Amino acid sequence: MSSQWRNFLRNQGEWRGSFTSLSAAGVELDSTPSILSLEPAEEDRLVRFHLRRYAAGALDGEPTREVRTDYRTLGRQVVFFDSGSFSKGSLQIAPNTASGAEFGFIHGDRRFRLVQLFTEAGGFDGHVLIREFRTGSGARERPVLRPEHLLGRWQGEGATISADWPVPELRSVQMEVQREAPGQLRIETQDREERTLLLCHGPVAAEGGEEAVGPAAGARLRVDGANPGLLQCLADGGYSLIPEQISHRQAFVVEAGWMVADDRLERLIRRYDASGAWISSSRCALTRL
Repeated sequence: MSSQWRNFLRNQGEWRGSFTSLSAAGVELDSTPSILSLEPAEEDRLVRFHLRRYAAGALDGEPTREVRTDYRTLGRQVVFFDSGSFSKGSLQIAPNTASGAEFGFIHGDRRFRLVQLFTEAGGFDGHVLIREFRTGSGARERPVLRPEHLLGRWQGEGATISADWPVPELRSVQMEVQREAPGQLRIETQDREERTLLLCHGPVAAEGGEEAVGPAAGARLRVDGANPGLLQCLADGGYSLIPEQISHRQAFVVEAGWMVADDRLERLIRRYDASGAWISSSRCALTRL
């Protein structure tokens, strides 16, 4: 049994939650309850996937959408880490083709998943936020993330799996988040010899000039620098970090994060090269110092 398959099995069980669609401006469009089950069979050589989605407020009725799939292998588009967290997405960005990435975090009886969607022209099209709870666990949702929740110095371990080498490369990672001024954050990350600096400011107004603060989305901050983008704070302690534009002619990075506790943060990162090809995915587990 491969390590990828064993990591996939860490997600087994029945999960109850919701799928919430957000516009590119962070405005909630709709939200539907869901039940997802991952059931191992044949001595763990097979996993039966069953997803049911329901009309709002009708979890005990007939599902409005149902998907069943049996898994015996995992494709290259998905990478599972030893925690059970995963990164999934397009292997190649192509012209005139919509694309996207999914990030899945798991911690105890909770799962937090986020889908980032991009248009055929490479512009950001919106999010799908998926908050899940193991059936019967009594697990609770985290508060909406606020930028100040990220302040401080963070340290932990990172694991990277590349497109041409499935064995994870482990190393120490650090992150420091400082408040530069009201509404401004300085985020500096260090991964061995590679140092990244992001300058964020906001909040960014949503459609109609109103800030997109609600049950599913929090503040939105503009990211300056060589790769400008957007930091979207989300319900359940999550965030999304995306470029303004993606292209098959320019390298880019997409990222999601989940604050599983006040002093613990997990990051999932997906990287593409200047030809639009996926080259690696990373997971960073950080603890506030």
